[in-house]
Amino acid sequence: MQTNFDAIKRGTVEIIAEEDLKKKLDKGRPLNIKFGADPTAPDIHLGHTVVLEKLKKFQELGHNVVFIIGDYTARIGDPSGKSEIRKRMSEKEVRENAATYQEQVFRILDRKKTKVVYNSEWFDKMSFSDLLELTSHSTIAQMLARADFKKRYTEGKDISILEFMYPLLQAYDSVKVNADIELGGTDQKFNLLMGREFQVDYGMEPQVVITMPLLEGIDGIKKMSKSYNNYIGINEVPKDIFGKVMSVSDDLMLRYYELLTDCDLEEVKSMNPRDAKIGLGKRIVKQFHGEEAAEETWGEFEKVFVKRGLPEDMEVYSPGEPRMNVVELMVKSGLALSRNEARRIIRQGAFKIDQKKVTDDKLVLELDREYVLQSGKRKFIRVKGA
Repeated sequence: MQTNFDAIKRGTVEIIAEEDLKKKLDKGRPLNIKFGADPTAPDIHLGHTVVLEKLKKFQELGHNVVFIIGDYTARIGDPSGKSEIRKRMSEKEVRENAATYQEQVFRILDRKKTKVVYNSEWFDKMSFSDLLELTSHSTIAQMLARADFKKRYTEGKDISILEFMYPLLQAYDSVKVNADIELGGTDQKFNLLMGREFQVDYGMEPQVVITMPLLEGIDGIKKMSKSYNNYIGINEVPKDIFGKVMSVSDDLMLRYYELLTDCDLEEVKSMNPRDAKIGLGKRIVKQFHGEEAAEETWGEFEKVFVKRGLPEDMEVYSPGEPRMNVVELMVKSGLALSRNEARRIIRQGAFKIDQKKVTDDKLVLELDREYVLQSGKRKFIRVKGA
């Protein structure tokens, strides 16, 4: 049986410091677990949920999550891991993103055990003198010791003074909410440690810092990101979530189990890899779309990919022309983003018409009847002829 400490430590990269965490857990009171998020985008993917799953575990153990919406800090932009100055966001953009972000976050966190605060509540009230006082708690040498700032400085790239302010503002958040523990990705370590320093400066017990790994995308190489097109978005339709999970490698599947579930890893290792992957796909779909959607998605996947049938809910495209080149048809129907992509898909043998492989990108289709077009393993569309 796991102790509370073991359950908390699972999947973490670093706990600073473990002895401090054990002492806090031994106090026998609910702890304030801080998590801050700048709503710089409206949607979240499974990579974002790694920290959220750990916060959920704290809630299950009886602790309280303080969820800070960084509506003030988002206007600056977190420079962590960035190679250049970030574009500043408007207050309107931040507020719109914050609304959708919260809706998604509470699919994981217990709303009743979560206190939501906006850091504009205290920063908007600060005078210029108050902000200057914050700068006295750090030095330029400290900032330039930070890896991403150091790299940019060495390469002669600009670093704005505003970016230097960001870690100070995040650290002051910890003071304002009296955080016992703060969680974040490994790219946040500098900012999280700054929070410890600030709390000591303000006469408080320093927070414990827990860093979580950056989840690899479905390619198994780069971190999950929309910009790399290797992500699984929690707002995606169930069949896309399930299909993407089924496409990951066995090793990556085990890592997803470790970071996104509380399943016994030894038990997962003993399972047939295909069955384990199906179980993971159903679990993730169920979490964000419900049990009925999970079962329906698995049934549809089995029909299409195991029994080689066709999906029942295909989109329908009506060209309105008597004939069309397959490349143009793929682009206009949404099966490809561009003509170059369409040609690549066809030449790789990943395009089918009525379940028969087509490799000629110059083929002109007579649109006098209905066809089923397939791109790759998961994209289907029904073309209705004139």
